[in-house]
Amino acid sequence: MTTQTETRTTAPERREDTGSLSVMIAVALASVLLPLAITAPAVAMPDLTIDLDSTVAGGQWVQNAYGVTFAACMLAAGTLADQFGRRRILAIGTVVFMAMSVVAALSTDILVLDIARALQGIGAAGVLTSGAAILAASFTGRRRTQAFGVLGTAFGAGLALGPVLGGALVGLAGWRGVFWINVLVGAVALVLMPRIKESRDPNATRVDWPGLATFSAGLFLLALGFVEGGERGWGHPATLGSLVGFVLFMAAFVVIEQRVERPMFDLSLFRNATFVVVVCQPFTITFGFVVLLNFLPPYFKGVGGYSSTESGLLLMPLMLPIFVLPLLIGKLVADRVTPRMLLTVSSLLIAVGSLWMVVLEPGQSWTTVVAPLLIFGLGVGSAFGAMDNAAVSVVPVERAGMASGIFNTMRIAGETVAVAAAGGFLSSYTRGELLDRAPQFVDQAPRLAGEATQGRVDAALATVSPARRPEALDAVAHSLTSSLHVSFIALAVLAAAGAITTFLVVKDKELADAAN
Repeated sequence: MTTQTETRTTAPERREDTGSLSVMIAVALASVLLPLAITAPAVAMPDLTIDLDSTVAGGQWVQNAYGVTFAACMLAAGTLADQFGRRRILAIGTVVFMAMSVVAALSTDILVLDIARALQGIGAAGVLTSGAAILAASFTGRRRTQAFGVLGTAFGAGLALGPVLGGALVGLAGWRGVFWINVLVGAVALVLMPRIKESRDPNATRVDWPGLATFSAGLFLLALGFVEGGERGWGHPATLGSLVGFVLFMAAFVVIEQRVERPMFDLSLFRNATFVVVVCQPFTITFGFVVLLNFLPPYFKGVGGYSSTESGLLLMPLMLPIFVLPLLIGKLVADRVTPRMLLTVSSLLIAVGSLWMVVLEPGQSWTTVVAPLLIFGLGVGSAFGAMDNAAVSVVPVERAGMASGIFNTMRIAGETVAVAAAGGFLSSYTRGELLDRAPQFVDQAPRLAGEATQGRVDAALATVSPARRPEALDAVAHSLTSSLHVSFIALAVLAAAGAITTFLVVKDKELADAAN
């Protein structure tokens, strides 16, 4: 604790801004690829899985594979950025991301696509951790707040443009277009990267490979457990075995990290209550957000009958605040609202928006969900940028790569768990609701439920006789809607708990002292 205090006290005397607008733009362009790779494929999923003749589980791994490796490699990427240079890792990560986008766009088999997405997640980890660490090392004080506002806007742009751009690309060029766009944006970012001044941690050590292996295995098994639970049932041996394996690997990870001299996941930081709450913000801020991003477009297309482009446009009330707010807050609010209050209000808005989303019903006008989506978006948008800045501000700047790695590991792990858990829950809950509502479709229920969560209702209805398809469609639409309602209520409870915890625990002084 003494060392931390001394570092913070002397920091202003030896640090000055080395960043420029071109540095912000380069990091922002590379970072915008990461959310774009989540939201755009979500809209393309129905067409993608049909074209590649994929099973429900194979389709789920298009998103899960990316999320698992993204989260699992975040810690290692942060360590590598500190050791070998943040600009170098940013460039390497961007190249890997672009290369795997090409492979994904050319894939003719769902397994090849899933593998490409897994490798794409590794590149994404390098981009995200090094980009945040570059901003922390290049800017101080108010300019750092503004720089992270730009980073938050970049994420907001990727999230906001993803559904609309993905829908438009699917309509114009097919699902492969959502991967080709990554190559174009990545190329522009690479051109600007030489303008970034290289930075590293002089005290960095080697990558903690045992920790990386156990954490990666644990996260993979957790995602696998949720997929198997939705596909085979929560009591199936494959499901239970995966979840038990997750617990064992996580226990091994904790033991390893406690024995490593300088672990990539520094557990000693978790003695600081403010740091714990800040790095857990993604579970209350973005957990519900990725659920909406991944499962509302398929719902609108499958149950609502909208096109891919229309399904993306329906999310605009959710996306627009995320595009606009991070930069505005960095410029206008940072000096007036404390991080604790900002993050507390953000979680409260998300709780209200989540609870309001229970108005969603089959066949209703799209205007019904505009207000709840807008409130939800205001909550997420107001937190973007603020979360990243808070995470790297709790530690000395020399450990910015490590802090960014821990925070973003929690962020992407939370998103990965959210997508896998929501997919498994929606599939199994919808199946149960369908059996209660229409037991005459007992043989078709598993496929109807699984396909409906991915927006492929028409494909599932092919197993039902033409005369009974309207009846089956009505039953599956109401069953899926009911499962979404339960999810919205759970997300509201989670966000409300996060708001209360943030308000009671976070100490603004710790963040303010470290940011200068």
